[in-house]
Formats: sequence, structure tokens, C-alpha cells
Amino acid sequence: MARLSVVLLLVVATALVLRWRRPAWYWMAFGITFAVLRVLVRYASVMDACGLTVPPARWRLALARMTYRPAPEPRAPRILRLRPTRTGLVLRLKLRPGQDAFDVSAATDRLRHSFGMYGVIAREIRSGVVELRMTGYDVLRRVQMPAKLDRAPMRVPVALREDGSVHYRDYRTVPHGLTLGATESGKSVYQRNLVAGLAAQDVALVGIDCKQGVELFPLARRFSALANDQDTALELLEALVSHMESIYQLVREQQRISVNVPDGEIAADIWDLAEDLRPTPVVVLVDEVSELALFASKEEEKRRDRIITALVRLAQLGRAAGIYLEICGQRFGSELGKGITMLRAQLTGRTVHRVNDETSANMAFGDISPEAALAAIQIPANAPGVAVAGDSTGGWSRIRAPHTSLREAVNLCNKHADRTPNVPALAPFRPVVASAASDTAPLNKTSSATA
Repeated sequence: MARLSVVLLLVVATALVLRWRRPAWYWMAFGITFAVLRVLVRYASVMDACGLTVPPARWRLALARMTYRPAPEPRAPRILRLRPTRTGLVLRLKLRPGQDAFDVSAATDRLRHSFGMYGVIAREIRSGVVELRMTGYDVLRRVQMPAKLDRAPMRVPVALREDGSVHYRDYRTVPHGLTLGATESGKSVYQRNLVAGLAAQDVALVGIDCKQGVELFPLARRFSALANDQDTALELLEALVSHMESIYQLVREQQRISVNVPDGEIAADIWDLAEDLRPTPVVVLVDEVSELALFASKEEEKRRDRIITALVRLAQLGRAAGIYLEICGQRFGSELGKGITMLRAQLTGRTVHRVNDETSANMAFGDISPEAALAAIQIPANAPGVAVAGDSTGGWSRIRAPHTSLREAVNLCNKHADRTPNVPALAPFRPVVASAASDTAPLNKTSSATA
């Protein structure tokens, strides 16, 4: 008996230590069992308390009266599946007639308390079927990406969502994106994860970093073109516009439109071309967009208008040519001048870290989801890396990118430096870098093509 008591005491102590120091380990070892039991035992009473039940059918009431039996109790949604995951539980429900998915979404906070879970998110799978994704602990406090990731061309896993799923940046689905964040908000780490994920793919990376290149130039070995001031940025963007026009000419030549060609073989963008003819896709990363929009003289204003015009043209026309924009900044508002709101309208993906003012959050989410703008404003200063990600459909979620140091990102870019494509139109902007054996040589831009 004494030995059993000692064993139980050790188990309890281990569970408490794991819950405090390693919540993920605690969940896998103990939390799943406790959570499943809580959900199954409390399910009927919790649904009734949350107003997620419907009265019994009339025929059941009539049958109970005819047989002098007690009246049947209200019916809760039927459980279709209860699946444990590494971060929580997935509960799929079949709604009863008269119930709506919005009723379940409105009750998620009460369900979270009743089931003793950290978070509950509801989403409609199809008509009459709702999925509850419940997390057993704060997955964003210490981000651990799963070992198995669904990788695909132009699709990069960059962060973890609050429901435990992976947040992907899919350029084929969401061509252009806007990322905002104040100083020390985690925006740079998010950008490093993006570059590190793209480094292993066959894609040309183009960077515009008007902070004299302090953010992007350490990663220069994987970039096909880099600009560190406004004048070079203008030349680079106009070169990209010319490159885009040449790609459209190639697509037009390869369309082969005739009555004998099936619709599925008619090329409308670079992804419809044969692989040996397909141009290399280009991802353009702008580190600080406000630096491109500010001006102090008439000459600078003319340069600014040309820059914004080029960005808007790339945003409107670049997708089919395989040119994708990733616009980043600390501040993004209409006071940056004409063309900014037109540019924003083309940036489907929105990611907002902690911002210093409500206007920036509204600029990102005000036209698609006021709830997302409110969530972005509430990000605390002591949670760098936490962000709100949404798109033009109105859907949004909290995410957090795993911490990637600049050294780790540089090592990944150096490892995949051989994948850097040589795009002739961008050759004048290819950065000059030292050999891999020398780490002390400066990284700077040249006006001539250099490998």
C-alpha cells in the first residue's frame, strides 16, 4: 500500500511539473484522457446550459403521453466524431433541425469554460455540420511546429494558429499580402520565416529594404535582386513591370487558341505553360512601404508617384505572370498619399502584429472584418510575434511564428544559395556577396550583373 501511494504521488507530481513547464507534454500524457472524459460526461448538460438543444419532436411527446412515460428531454447536437490531436480535441457535431452554426459560434466562450479547455473555435464544415476545434493549452506561448508539414510549390508554413493548426502562406491562392507591425512586434521574425521557407523552393526573391538593407541584405545570397534606397527601388520596380510584360507576351505566344485545342490546354498564366517554358515565379518583399511613399520635395514626389504606380500595376497584373507582392510596414494609412488605398485593395492577405494606433489595424482589416481589427488592437506588448491573419473573405485567426534568429535565416539562405535563379531582367540588381568562406565582407548592391 505504501509503495502504491509513493507511485501515485510521483505520478501526480510529474503531472503538475509537466503542466507548469511543458504543457504540450502534459497534454499528450494526461490531458487528452481527462479532456475526453469531461466532454463525454458533461456533454448533454453543457449543451442544455448553453442553449444548444432543441425540444423533442412532437411525435415523441405524443408517444410519451400515450404510454404514460416521462416527457423526453431536449436533444443536443449529435456527436459525429471526437478526435484527439497533439494540441487539443476536434469535435464534429450534427446540428438538429432548427439549429444554426452561428448559435454554436456564439457559445464558444461558454463551451470553453464548461469543458475546461483553453480555447474553442467553431467553423461550419457543410450544411448542418459544425466542427469545434478545442485547444488544451496555450499553443501560442511556446510555438512548436508539427514535424509533418503539408509543403507544396509556392506554399510556405510560416506560423501556428491558435487552434493548433498550421498557418500557410499560399501564393497560388492568396497572391499578394500586407504585413503590419510596430517596432519589436515580431514582424521581422515573420518575414524571416517567410524567406527561409521560400529559400528551398524554385523561386526568385526580390527585396526592397530602404533601411540601408539591414533586414534583407544579410540574406543576400538567396536573393536575385535587392534595393536599399528609393532610387534603386524605382529602377527595380520598373524593371519588374517590364519583366511582367515580357512574360505576358510569352503566354500569349503559347496560348495556341484554335477549335482543336481543349480548354484545359489553353494557357492563361505561367502555371498553364509547359514546365520547360515556365518562367521562374518572383516574390517581391518590401520591408518598409512607408519609406517608398514619403517625399520632401517635388522631385521626390515624382519618384514616389512612379514607385506607387509600379507597385499598383504589379499588384493588379502580376499574379498571372507569377509575380507576387509581400508588403511590410510599421504604419499603413491613407496619409501616405494617393494610390495607397488602391494598393491595399489588391493585397488579399492581411497579417497585423501589434500596432501603435487603431488606424493601421482598421486600414488592414476595416474593409473585411471589424472583429479582426479589434483583435489586432488588443495584442499585448509582451507577446512579440503574435499576430492576426485574415483575408478578403472575412475569416481571421490569431497566429504566432516560431522564433527564427537572423543567424538561422542566413544559414538557410546560404544553404540554398545554389537555387538562386538568374533572371536577366533583374541581373543589374543582383547583390554582390562575398564567398561563403568569408563572413566579414560587406553585402552591397552593384549596378552590374554579378553572381
